Amino acid sequence: MNKVLLFNPKSANATYRIPNSILNIAASIDDKYEWVIVDGNREVDPQQTILDYLASGDIKYLGFTVMPGPQLRQAIPIAKAVKENFKDTTMIWGGYFPSNHSKVVLDSGYVDFIINGPGDNCFPRLIDALENFEPYEFIKNLIYKANGTIVKNGKEDLLDQDSLPALPYDKLAKFYPMEKYLGKTYLGEKTLAYHSSIGCPFTCSFCAVVPIYEARWKAKSAKTVYKDVKAIKDKWGADAIEFHDNNFFVSEKRAVEFAKLIMHENMTWWGMARIDTMDKFKDESLAIIRASGCKCIFFGAESGNDKVLEQMDKGGSQTGEQILRFADRMRKFDIIPEYSFVLGTPAPTPPEVQELIDFDIDFIKKVKKINPNTEIVIYTYSPVPTEGSEMYKEVLASGFKFPATLEDWISPAWESFDLRKNPLTPWLTPEMIDKIRNFETVLNGLYPTVTDIRLGQLKRRAIKLMSALRYKNNLFSYPYEIKLLQRVWRYRQPEIQGF
Repeated sequence: MNKVLLFNPKSANATYRIPNSILNIAASIDDKYEWVIVDGNREVDPQQTILDYLASGDIKYLGFTVMPGPQLRQAIPIAKAVKENFKDTTMIWGGYFPSNHSKVVLDSGYVDFIINGPGDNCFPRLIDALENFEPYEFIKNLIYKANGTIVKNGKEDLLDQDSLPALPYDKLAKFYPMEKYLGKTYLGEKTLAYHSSIGCPFTCSFCAVVPIYEARWKAKSAKTVYKDVKAIKDKWGADAIEFHDNNFFVSEKRAVEFAKLIMHENMTWWGMARIDTMDKFKDESLAIIRASGCKCIFFGAESGNDKVLEQMDKGGSQTGEQILRFADRMRKFDIIPEYSFVLGTPAPTPPEVQELIDFDIDFIKKVKKINPNTEIVIYTYSPVPTEGSEMYKEVLASGFKFPATLEDWISPAWESFDLRKNPLTPWLTPEMIDKIRNFETVLNGLYPTVTDIRLGQLKRRAIKLMSALRYKNNLFSYPYEIKLLQRVWRYRQPEIQGF
């Protein structure tokens, strides 16, 4: 029987962490097919490693997990090399990028199938069908090409997460030592990356998760999460947890139950949440969550402008006033809120775009005044193909177009697009982008991120002194002296913890 090779391309952050997405696929086929894993974060030359495996002659299927940005830089050339050298292999991609850009991926000629969402059932059923020469037209969550036309099969209901097989950590350890996957971070010396749920029950118009999960969310029970974490702590010494869920705190009951279970394990942890959801948590719940070791939580603030929040499909439930009030509430519980803001959203005229940017710069300063410990993560708006959303309709009307070929996605102009740092949107001028980036530089100079564990107190004070005058007087242009220090000292910009 043919083997399966699973590839995790190198991600943006070089810190080693468990390749959960690809390991989930390994778990789904573990009882029927032999598999090998190649982790681009751990290999000097992953392409050669993959080609060496294929040269053995018993691997026919390759599964790639592909996120936008750095993972594409490895996935595209390696997929091409595989097809050039081993034409009979079957190339299967999963992840946000191929799901959201299925046409350009399948038109490339070297990707055969796309897993559109969770692959727990889809991937093994596809392998079964291909092995037994059976039809795959009714396998849910599958995208493929038939007679030159892109075919998207129906979406599968989200599975009960507790019913899924446990991740095969012991088998992963045969390829790469598990201890190397528990890296040093702000949270701890041996930080575990873990997914406790999939999807998100909301429909933000700028989020890549929405087209895939369609406002659906399923989670493992608090007891299952605790059991998994405890096992990794006991066996490999994990002392901290990054929950890479799109939204860990959907359920107050589940979050509190987990907090109580982990309370006496002496572990610190972090996860993502929505402000409007967590603002409804009782004070008692927040106190328990903090006492259990939760040091910081990532929140999508996005904008302080209520009209923009409505444009992003966050209006009505989240407001600028609530964002400010909640920052103060987190300070009382000694939980560091990581607020992300998305600047540079579309507007009818350039002056209106600039006005929105200026509004949020002033708003961010208000947040920092209320709670100086708030971590600010600044992105520049990058469109996501969320069909039907008013924001995406406005994006298309502006003349914006995604790349026509898959190779274009790794061209110098586009490779950083989905990292939301270098947008190619027609309504943003270079001067607007410079203002956003320069403000970010000055802000991070005055308030160095606590997550940069390498930056000592003397260096922090030096950068703060240099940035204070600029920040106070809104002098954001040409902050070369701050950038120089940040480059020399290899300052780590605030970002989603562990990403």
